[in-house]
Amino acid sequence: MSTSPIQLSEEPTTRIRAQLLRIDPLLLLAVVGLALCSFVTLHGADYRSDSEKQMLYAGIGLLLALAMSRFDYTVLREYRYVFYASMIVLNLAVYAFPKEPAIGGAHRWIPLPGFSFQSSEFGKLLLIISLSAFAVDRSRRLSERRTVARVMLLALVPAIIVLKLQSDLGSGLIYVTIACAILFFLGTSWKQLAALAALFALAAAIVLIAAPLVGVHVLQPYQTQRLTTFLNPPANCTSAQNQVCYQLHESLIAIGSGQKTGVGPENATQATFGLLPEPSTDFIFAVLGETYGFAGAALVLSLYALLIWRTLRILTMAKNLFGTLIASGVLAMFMFQIFLNIGMTLGIMPVTGVPLPLLSYGGSSVLMSFLAVGLLQSIHVQARMASSGKARVLIV
Repeated sequence: MSTSPIQLSEEPTTRIRAQLLRIDPLLLLAVVGLALCSFVTLHGADYRSDSEKQMLYAGIGLLLALAMSRFDYTVLREYRYVFYASMIVLNLAVYAFPKEPAIGGAHRWIPLPGFSFQSSEFGKLLLIISLSAFAVDRSRRLSERRTVARVMLLALVPAIIVLKLQSDLGSGLIYVTIACAILFFLGTSWKQLAALAALFALAAAIVLIAAPLVGVHVLQPYQTQRLTTFLNPPANCTSAQNQVCYQLHESLIAIGSGQKTGVGPENATQATFGLLPEPSTDFIFAVLGETYGFAGAALVLSLYALLIWRTLRILTMAKNLFGTLIASGVLAMFMFQIFLNIGMTLGIMPVTGVPLPLLSYGGSSVLMSFLAVGLLQSIHVQARMASSGKARVLIV
């Protein structure tokens, strides 16, 4: 009896094993290592409930990442309009649900039973997929200014939504950064990229300087305070703007007191006595530095370096442009968040509330990060299958 063309030649168990063997083990090591570091840091700082939930989120995220690695990511390109519309709807849907107590005047969460869903976090991944698909469609018209303008406009719309309606400056900046990275790896000319940089510099000057002079405030007062304090810390730290200065001051004390090997969980006074603001989320790197010192910080930074390296490698080995652009968006998202979060704890970047990937406590951030890693693993698996000459298996 002849075999049907659509009949699979391998047993399902054999196929699954073969695909799992093609995932990037070093990338998996990096994300699992960071999740374990998060648990140890939270548990040591006596945030035991948060540490247990964090491990639950990481476990679920790991299963989702492994499941996503078995799919052919190229199918996602067909649903670019669905992903983009879903991102917009989710970011707007925050106001359709009962609001939790605002943090700094911001409402960013959709309350669910036992879990608060932060739409802007998952919006990052949805934007990467949809924007990559749109960019591939326009790749043959890259020399046209309309191509760059359309890609940036597609990113600016959700960025403005999360900035104005959710007061989430960090996510808005990440959306724009993702678009710039996709344009760069798409092959946009340096002339066009320089023009974009000039436009953003002009927009920042208008928002921070010109607009307040005429009574128009684009940013919330606390957001302006964070930026102005970062730009001129000595003057602002001696003025009435003490909150941001207090955060930076306590963060630097925590990191400096850790020295080589840290003071240990029992002596981490900045974290356990409540002196350090947002110790389990925004300033978790400062908790890590105080508790485990330079050794602990170096371990985490090494894992992040491994994560970035493997992402860059996957970017270069992707079998098509769509995979390259997805990997570039994930790379930009991770690098921006890592640099901004760690930089703000050291006082070299403004305080924006951006979580440290896979280390900061938060279900939405952890799950989104693992899903992004699952996409990277799918790109890696498909590239290896293509290079080995085997037919791709699409699991529906």
